[in-house]
Amino acid sequence: MGEALTVRSAARGQELAIHRRPIVLVHGTRTSSAIWRRQVDALEHSGHRTIAIDLPGHGTRTGERFSLAGAIEAINGAVDSCPEPPLLVGLSLGGYASLAYTREHESKIAGVVLAGCSTEIKGKPVSAYRRVAHVVAQTLRPRGGTWHVVTDMLTSLAGYSPLADLRRTAVPVWLVNGSRDPLRLDERRYLEARPGARLTVVPRAGHDVNAHAPVAFNRILLNALHDLRSRDSLAIA
Repeated sequence: MGEALTVRSAARGQELAIHRRPIVLVHGTRTSSAIWRRQVDALEHSGHRTIAIDLPGHGTRTGERFSLAGAIEAINGAVDSCPEPPLLVGLSLGGYASLAYTREHESKIAGVVLAGCSTEIKGKPVSAYRRVAHVVAQTLRPRGGTWHVVTDMLTSLAGYSPLADLRRTAVPVWLVNGSRDPLRLDERRYLEARPGARLTVVPRAGHDVNAHAPVAFNRILLNALHDLRSRDSLAIA
């Protein structure tokens, strides 16, 4: 009897830990961890440890040059600081970096939310954008001095295929896009590449869906955490 109670107590302890699963948030290009303020407030209020990182070339790391390898290293540092596998959440560039990280280290995370990154980065439009960004960075030098990160980002992601990584990813995947986001061109191909992935299109929101519709976005994250809790409760049972 005592042993059964101990087992049930241990299982209940696991359930409580799962309920408070940590979350790592990864921002997009030319922004910083500050964009997640509304998410950090809501998630920590719900009892979840929440880590919003700055990628190389952004925020507290503006003086560094961006690279995909550096982004993966930054994400890994945050994930390793968590007491259990976190839910990884990435927006735009942060979404691509989070997916690349997931493919390399999926045993370290519980699932991944990919927001504002449902398109392949390739083709002539991207090459043209890279050339324009390079000219802006070198000649116009816009206020803030961070336009070089755009060319770094596009150079780092040249040839990267999110669809290929999705096909080889086993952890739960949630796709989130604003209905007005131009970077949702391939969302159906994403769903085909990763059967079982869940897609949410947030009405009247643009590319920065977490800022345009913070309440809806927070609900999506909390629902994802609930889904993970349900999966783990079944595994315990």
